[in-house]
This record gives sequence, C-alpha cells and structure tokens, in this order.
Amino acid sequence: MAETTSGGTGRTRLTSLDALRGFDMFWIMGADALGGVAAAMVKDRAEWVRHLADQLEHVAWEGFRFYDLIFPLFVFIAGVSLILSLGRLEREKGKDEALIRLVKRAFVLYLLGVLYYGGWSKGWDQVRWMGVLQRIAISYLGAGFCVIFFKARTCAFITAGLLVGYWALICFVPVPEFGAGNFAEGKNLANWIDFKFLPGKKWDGTHDPEGLLSNLTAVATCLLGTFAGRWLVRTDKAPASKSAGLAVAGVVLLALGFVWSFQFPIIKKIWTSSYVLVAGGWSCLLLALFHWVIDVRGWSGWCRPFVWVGLNPISVYLAANLVSMDNLARRVAGGPMASGLNGWMPHLGDMVLALVGIGWCFLLAWFLNRRKLYIRL
Repeated sequence: MAETTSGGTGRTRLTSLDALRGFDMFWIMGADALGGVAAAMVKDRAEWVRHLADQLEHVAWEGFRFYDLIFPLFVFIAGVSLILSLGRLEREKGKDEALIRLVKRAFVLYLLGVLYYGGWSKGWDQVRWMGVLQRIAISYLGAGFCVIFFKARTCAFITAGLLVGYWALICFVPVPEFGAGNFAEGKNLANWIDFKFLPGKKWDGTHDPEGLLSNLTAVATCLLGTFAGRWLVRTDKAPASKSAGLAVAGVVLLALGFVWSFQFPIIKKIWTSSYVLVAGGWSCLLLALFHWVIDVRGWSGWCRPFVWVGLNPISVYLAANLVSMDNLARRVAGGPMASGLNGWMPHLGDMVLALVGIGWCFLLAWFLNRRKLYIRL
C-alpha cells in the first residue's frame, strides 16, 4: 500500500487516517454549538430537516445519532494508530521499549484529562477521575497491552470476551433495589458501581458517562481499531482491497450491533456492547471511505485542513479548553454584527459565531503545522 507523508513530521503516515482524525476533531471542536444553532434555525421547517439537525446532538439515553459516533470514532482511530506506531517501535527497539512508550503516553494523557476538568482546584472531592481523555488513556493502555503481548487471534478472543462479559455483568448481576438486567439510567450495574465506588465528581450526579465498568467495552472499541490497523499494514493486499475489506467489516459490525440491540440496547452513556459494534461499524465505513478517496484515488486536496487538525488533535482539544474560542469569536463577529445577522435571518449571527469559533481551532492547527510543531504524547 502506498502511504503518503502528512504535514512535516518526517514520518511516513496514512494521510487518510490523519484526515479522519481531524474530521472527528472538527465535530468535537464545535458540533454542540452548530447543532444547537441548526436546531433553532430549522425548528419550523420540514421534518427531515429537523431530523438532520437532531443528528448533531446526543440522544438522551437509548439510541444512536451521528454525534454519538464522535467519541468512539476517536478511540477507534487510537487503536489504528497503535498498530502504526507501537508496531514500528516494537520491530525497531523491542517489546520493552514499546511497553515503556505505551505506559508513558497513557499516564500523561490521563493526567491531562484530570487537569482538563479542573484538576484538584476545587478540592479532592471535585476531581473528575473519569472523563473523555481519561477514557482514551485507559482504552489505549488496555488495547496496547494486548497488541504488545498477544497475537491477533488472541486479541479477537479478548475483544469478544470483553463484549460478552460486559453484557453478562449488566444483564445478570443484580443491582440493589432494581434487580438484574435493568438498562434504565441510574438503575443499571454500571451506574450503581459509579455511585458506590467512583470518587470525586461524577458528570451526571450519581454516575458518569465515562464511568468505571464501561472502560471494559471502551477497550474493546480500541481493539476494533487495532484490527483495522492490522488490515491496513498488510503487504499482500492491494490498496483498493483494503478499502473494500474495511467496508465489509463495517457492514458486518453494524448488522451484529443492531441485532444485539434488540436484547442489549444501544446506550452510549454506559457504552453497551451493541453500541460498541454499531460505533465500530460506522468507524470502519468512514475509514474505508477516507482511505479509498485519499490514499487510493489520491483526492487529497480537500482534506488539508482536517490533516492539520489530525496531526495535533490533543493540542487543539486542550487549547479549546484553556482559551475560550467562543469569546474569541465574539470579539471578531459578535455584538452589532451578530445582532444584525440575526435580524436579517433568525440565528444566522449565532451560526456565524459558531463557525468563527471552529475557525480559530483550524487557524491554530494550521499555525502548528506551518511551524512543524507536532505535540505528541
């Protein structure tokens, strides 16, 4: 497979993977704002238009929308990257060096996650020990251990074991007052374990959407990404065949996930096994599309801004927390300008503000790429 060099890192990389990571970060950077404004703009329009706007918001509990794919897609991509980075390091310097790199990256990423949510500035009882970056760190660490110490077939059994084991725990372990097999919010085993054993701040009061028990299936999501990575680095397959294989895998995962959902619902906030399969299926399909368009067909000019972001995803993510992009946007397009646009068309000024906020993130990514600054954990 022909690989292309992204940015100026001096390493051979899959441009499609960097672009997909940047595409994913694009929604993390501004989907909340865009979704809310879009929903307000089209609230009186046709039903199908409102449905599209709804896709930019999370479901309240059970179900699946486009925005529910964004987080697991990033974890899936981390799994693909594990094969490309740790695999190369292990071949060049051995398992010990790969393991040291894995643990260091996971530890730093976890620590950044704690600091992202305020660290211990409000007291130890308000530290958020489980969050988005923390989940990525744990998933990366768990999947990385599997990649370093086990062959692909064993990793497949581990993935299946995590999914089936989690299903068995949720369905058959009784929760005090609510019994076994209860999937309702606050009444399931995952939420109960958070309530009893997760210290510090919990995002949803008594439990957390990135809680303790669901880390098991989050590791499975990352492992699904490692299988995609193994497929992409094979030298006995033509590039177009790799895109096709990813697409087939995506369809199979979607089918399995939707069938399983009749008994084990798709619920992002407790990362159910059916959710893992559905999210993994869509992730495979998106990777197949990006790989075919960019790396097979060579149509890559359109994705350059996404590549900038994809080369520095954690930097952009942290910058959006440390520096309010919304405040910067208001300095440029707020006040009379936004009010005037809203007067001309309801919520148009709000949409412009949301787009300007995202634009600041792209500008930062462009600057870092221009200066060849790539902050890697």
